[in-house]
Amino acid sequence: MPISQKKELDDIAIDRIIEMAWEDRTPFDAIKFQFGLAEADVKALMKKELKFSSYKLWRKRVENCKTKHIAKRNEGIDRFKCKLQRAISNNKISKR
Repeated sequence: MPISQKKELDDIAIDRIIEMAWEDRTPFDAIKFQFGLAEADVKALMKKELKFSSYKLWRKRVENCKTKHIAKRNEGIDRFKCKLQRAISNNKISKR
């Protein structure tokens, strides 16, 4: 489903999605779980929001990153949430 047909995302949510997309250890499933955007939607958002050269760098990085796709991940990694993180509401890190 195109991004324009999904619920409108505010600037804070878009910034967080971009940040999560750039992180190597955050799989697309985590973005889908939290924001409801599939991998294709994230790619479309990144293409729309980033400069073209940045988008190309990101795509190259994602294609070579084994941790962005659950199927390519090491079997020992079975979660996408940091153990220090509370339930995925607003990505708040718990106090230590």
